[in-house]
Amino acid sequence: MSDNAYQRGRLDLPFVGHCTFAKSPACVDWNAIDADVAVIGVPNDMGTQWRPGARFGPRAIREASTLFSFGHAGAYDHEDDAMYLTRDQARIVDVGDADIVHTDMQKSHANTEYAIRKILAAGAMPVVLGGDHSVHAPVIKAFDGMGPIHIVHFDAHLDFVDERHGVRYGHGNPLRRASEMDHISGMTQLGIRNVSSSNRDDYDAARAAGSHIYSVRQVRQMGTAGVLAAIPDAPRYYFTIDIDGFDPSIAPGTGTPSHGGFLYYEVLEIIQALVQRSKGQIVGIDLVEVAPAYDPAGITAILAAQLLLNTLGFVFHERALARQG
Repeated sequence: MSDNAYQRGRLDLPFVGHCTFAKSPACVDWNAIDADVAVIGVPNDMGTQWRPGARFGPRAIREASTLFSFGHAGAYDHEDDAMYLTRDQARIVDVGDADIVHTDMQKSHANTEYAIRKILAAGAMPVVLGGDHSVHAPVIKAFDGMGPIHIVHFDAHLDFVDERHGVRYGHGNPLRRASEMDHISGMTQLGIRNVSSSNRDDYDAARAAGSHIYSVRQVRQMGTAGVLAAIPDAPRYYFTIDIDGFDPSIAPGTGTPSHGGFLYYEVLEIIQALVQRSKGQIVGIDLVEVAPAYDPAGITAILAAQLLLNTLGFVFHERALARQG
């Protein structure tokens, strides 16, 4: 967030200045990242099976995030009676985008993996703005020296297809690819519902790989406490959030909307509860499938930015509390 904008003599409204994520400083030299969080865009939607457009998601989320960057040097939450995203809790930089080579998924994924490895080598937590969900595979691969990691996945779709007509790295495959990696200890998949992209064999394979799968209706029956109890204890967690996990009434801007999805606080409360239980041991986040062309009002990108900033607030607040003992 903007650091002491008022003290610098500027009001710095959302529509003023450079459009980085939450108006955080830009860092274009990936060998000089000095931050707790590095936000990176991966504007790749070559993995889509229906409506494209998520390549413009990172720009839309960045623009929406300026709404939450008024320069207060932190955000006060009266419900929690807590200050989030203060300068001493989290230093955020925006490192731009991974380079995407049109029609070359292999090279684009390699460039994505390289970018995430640079962020991790600098000791920062990657926050990835997609792009379609295919970008998750190279992102999570870059964490291969940081396992074991449990993935918490919010989505309408299982994304556990193995291969169709030679396609192994589209947006229907990323959780299957992640499950094959030695540093992934398991996953909890939340929001999976209705006519999906996977067949029964994919569900059987996911469960055999250690996945716990819950629909939106099951999550509502369980409640936040029940979901938290169902997520295994792990030393590290990673959030992968497909915006179509939310109901299209609040997130219409996506390529494969699915009715019957989550509302905002249903997801936020699960995230906050897990962050508190894990003392903030969240190693990375990706948020994917925002396609602004299908949402003239821009509410999907605002939802994405708001969710990410609140999540970062929770993570680094818990880390600050843990340091205090």
